[in-house]
Amino acid sequence: MAGNMFGRLFGKPKEEVSPLSTLEKLNETLEMLEKKENLMQKKIAQEMEKAKEFTRAKNKRAAIQCLKRKKLYEQQVEQLANNQLRIQDQMIMLESAKVTTETVDALRSGAQAMRAQLKTTKIDDVDKTMDEINESTEDMKAIQEALANPVGGMAEFDDDDLLTELEELEGQELDEQLLAPSTAAPATHLPSVPTARVPAQAGKAQPVRTEEDDELAALQAEMAL
Repeated sequence: MAGNMFGRLFGKPKEEVSPLSTLEKLNETLEMLEKKENLMQKKIAQEMEKAKEFTRAKNKRAAIQCLKRKKLYEQQVEQLANNQLRIQDQMIMLESAKVTTETVDALRSGAQAMRAQLKTTKIDDVDKTMDEINESTEDMKAIQEALANPVGGMAEFDDDDLLTELEELEGQELDEQLLAPSTAAPATHLPSVPTARVPAQAGKAQPVRTEEDDELAALQAEMAL
């Protein structure tokens, strides 16, 4: 009974109106106003035609009545146009408010999700994860170093012994190059001595002198001295 009394005093609580239902209602109202405006436009055209007919019939009183109704319809058309502008303006504002609300809701949801995620992620967990990463990195380095070391027979060789043997080979190669005879040594030429020309006999071919012949002649000349 107390509830009924408070209900009569304060009335029933109003139901929350959603932006979507409001936009639908405004859109329906806008369509209704457009239909009424079209109807008024038709009536204005009809009254204008009647006024022309009465004017041609010399019925001035009836023509004036038609023009008066035409003026009334025009006033209604102007009022309907103003109402449509108000509804369109409200629809634009409501659309903007709807977009703003959805944006704020999305940002709020993102912030809540971030806070929830940060609550589950403790600083100790982060430190532990970083330690695991560093430990894994050190293990990887150790594995790579172990793979780089020689195994089997290669592990028995000493690098110092190999370097000593390499130096000996390089020394032997240098000695062989120094002791090898030079293939481009200049040849020793003895001084040439002019020889007497022997007139060539007719019909006989002159013998061809060789380098050995020249060297022999030079030797004989030197011995004669």
